[in-house]
Amino acid sequence: MNFNLRNAILDNVSGSDSSQIEATIVDAVNSGEEKMLPGLGVLFEVYWNEVDQEEKQEIIDQIAHGVQ
Repeated sequence: MNFNLRNAILDNVSGSDSSQIEATIVDAVNSGEEKMLPGLGVLFEVYWNEVDQEEKQEIIDQIAHGVQ
């Protein structure tokens, strides 16, 4: 069986509006469950592929600051 986790996650959130996406992210972060990390990673990948280099640098800087 060939299961593509990325596609399953994208299928799960497909058609969601902004408030639903926000609720998904907040729930994943607040739950603290490691099983939610792949979903957050896929959502981050979607974001990363949609923004320009300036926005990428801003998020890199924010993450770097947050992990210090």
